[in-house]
Amino acid sequence: MTTNRNKRLLWQIPFLVLLIVGTVLIIRQQHAMPYQKCAGTVFGTTYHITYQYDDDLQPEIEAKMQEVDNSLSMFNKESTISLVNNNQHPKLTRMFLEVFQQAQQISEDTNGAFDITVGPLVNAWGFGFKNEQLPDKHAVDSLMAIIGYQKVRYDGKHIIKSDPRITLDCSAIAKGYGVDIVARLLDEKGISNYMVEIGGEVVTRGISEKRVPWKIGVTKPTDDPLLEGNELQTVLNVTDKAMATSGNYRNFYYKGKRKYAHTIDPKTGYPVQHNILSATVLTNTCMRADAYATSFMVMGFEGAKKVLERNPDLMAYLIYDDKGETKVWYSPSLQDKIAK
Repeated sequence: MTTNRNKRLLWQIPFLVLLIVGTVLIIRQQHAMPYQKCAGTVFGTTYHITYQYDDDLQPEIEAKMQEVDNSLSMFNKESTISLVNNNQHPKLTRMFLEVFQQAQQISEDTNGAFDITVGPLVNAWGFGFKNEQLPDKHAVDSLMAIIGYQKVRYDGKHIIKSDPRITLDCSAIAKGYGVDIVARLLDEKGISNYMVEIGGEVVTRGISEKRVPWKIGVTKPTDDPLLEGNELQTVLNVTDKAMATSGNYRNFYYKGKRKYAHTIDPKTGYPVQHNILSATVLTNTCMRADAYATSFMVMGFEGAKKVLERNPDLMAYLIYDDKGETKVWYSPSLQDKIAK
């Protein structure tokens, strides 16, 4: 019996040797494979992408981002969303439908805090397409008649609007979706180590060039125009996650002595006055992280925590004002990701 066992062991040794040698070769190949980098502008912002691969994929990456632009850019007159806004009935692209349906689901979950019909109000308050004259109560009330995610639906073929004046604006979700689309391309190529960033929204996989988890900074919110916004509140170890940040400190203006922030509450028609200064969300897709980060800015601290309780896939890092003092709250599951 001992002899038979020894024979089996002798047969297994070559397989073990091959397994060890193969593993060593794979690890060496992974270390030798270069990290490619590409950067540019898209969606009115910048992008930076790092990935471990033998070939330069920038042309394919930019082609994918152009597909997103062709579906969701309001600045592209021939995009699917522009045609829908002009009350035409284009063939709806897969990308447009994916974003529209996710947006509607998040609107339901946040009780309308997230709403892709809010664009006219954003513009009226002087963001987006600039408007020098701030709206009065009558103007806001008039616009509220064409605001509301419940006023648009997909009938299986077209987008149906209850009022032809309703327009869709996916700027608070499309950038994150663009990050997801590039990440999908890299996944399809079998790339296991990469970081995709568009305008501050990020998806990571695997490890960085330094063979450690990707480290993504959360900017410290400040109204000081002399600061370039590079001071960090914290740094997160982000691996195999999507991350998006929304903050009123990034886009606001003063008129008279009053500060107007770019986050508009779709249910009131007015800029939000909640205490959250910055909302960073981590989850499985950047589209979802992007939309919920915006939602939390609308909902405020307590509202955001309620959403987090019923969505265990979401993690948040919230910077808020407590009677003039800046404080931080974050999901317990983020504790082991805080690097600084």
